[in-house]
Amino acid sequence: MDLRISMLVLFFALLISTTKALDPCDSQSNGNDLSVIPIYSKCSPFKPPKIESWVNTIMDMASTNDPERVKYLSSLVAQKKSSSVPIGPGQRLFNINNYVVRAKLGSPGQLMYMVLDTSNDAAWVPCSGCTGCSNTMFTPNTSSSYSPLDCSKPQCSHLRGVSTSCVSGGPTDQCLFNQTYGGDSTFSATLVQDSLTLANDVVPNYAFGCITAVSGGSIPTQGLLGLGRGPLSLLSQSGSLYSGLFSYCLPSFKSYYFSGSLKLGPLGQPSKIRTTPLLNNPHRPSLYFVNLTGVSIGRVLVPIAPEFLAFNPNTGSGTVIDSGTVVTRFVQPAYEAIRDQFRKQVKGPFSNLGVFDTCFASTIEAEAPIVTFHFTGLDLKLPTENSLIHSSSGNLACLAMAAAPNNVNSVLNVIANYQQQNLRILFDVANSRVGIARELCN
Repeated sequence: MDLRISMLVLFFALLISTTKALDPCDSQSNGNDLSVIPIYSKCSPFKPPKIESWVNTIMDMASTNDPERVKYLSSLVAQKKSSSVPIGPGQRLFNINNYVVRAKLGSPGQLMYMVLDTSNDAAWVPCSGCTGCSNTMFTPNTSSSYSPLDCSKPQCSHLRGVSTSCVSGGPTDQCLFNQTYGGDSTFSATLVQDSLTLANDVVPNYAFGCITAVSGGSIPTQGLLGLGRGPLSLLSQSGSLYSGLFSYCLPSFKSYYFSGSLKLGPLGQPSKIRTTPLLNNPHRPSLYFVNLTGVSIGRVLVPIAPEFLAFNPNTGSGTVIDSGTVVTRFVQPAYEAIRDQFRKQVKGPFSNLGVFDTCFASTIEAEAPIVTFHFTGLDLKLPTENSLIHSSSGNLACLAMAAAPNNVNSVLNVIANYQQQNLRILFDVANSRVGIARELCN
């Protein structure tokens, strides 16, 4: 009897251990590899209580968040006599809601879920005592390595483009700033520094914005980790630790139970990967510009006037790769040419669904041509799951791209995260190149 009870206890112990091992949310980041979590997935603390279909989620993000995101990217024009870019309106800054990574701030480390953002430089987190912030907050008082930044520090000058002020108190004059956003909303923050822990790596004295007050409708629910190219970005502040290099593999929004990965530094990066030059644009120095030379639909190279694709450092125009936009956006004339060629090769009739204006019966999806992005030295043939999206009922398939919003005088084409899913995207700033390789991101 005792033997049977012992065996039963052992069985349940093994069952619990195995179940825990199979839980994708229990797998922690390790080495230089961090889990990239879709914000609405099982592993995200920000998932809604009632899960909608992933299609409806994308429709909502593409219709609501994307227009603001494109406005934000278009607003990132460097100011004269400054190596920084202005902080965009907060609604555009925080309302990304696509992918998050686990990070720890302070000593001992406090777990934070931070949005992965390649087009922002600084990191931001809601801090304890913040008025109007969410419950997920960093508590500076419990960290032995925390300190506010003096106004005389160069990091404070990198925040040009916002309303900054210095307040005397304690041993230093604190660098404070305020930002108005969304019309009637504002946030206030203090520029501080503390240890940032990513997997097994510790970046000491990491400068970030500690949000102290938020008012209005758009309240940041999580932190933000800036992976841009500016002086307050992770690559700049980590120095030689990551050798100016990182890559990510974004899982499909359909991957409710799986995460992708963010690899920091040269270790573990793919040895064989096709690359295209990474371009520097002085008008938008934080963004990752690449040279998109053309787009093909099937075997047809779409006739697009060169000025709508060309990289122009004098005007700030060109094509950027961005982790925060959901569906790829082209300037209006370029998108219309791409859409019209796609329609020529697929039998109509066509209908609209949210931001997508080229939807057709999914029964003829097999006729849909391959979409190819041509970059200098690199052709990217999009898998069907990256070029088409289906309605929640499944009876429609849509070309998963759109034009820039009508109210944006945009000169940017944005390669967005839906088109990047299940691809390894390598950003090698030190060697001025971007690489792309197929990879199953789960």
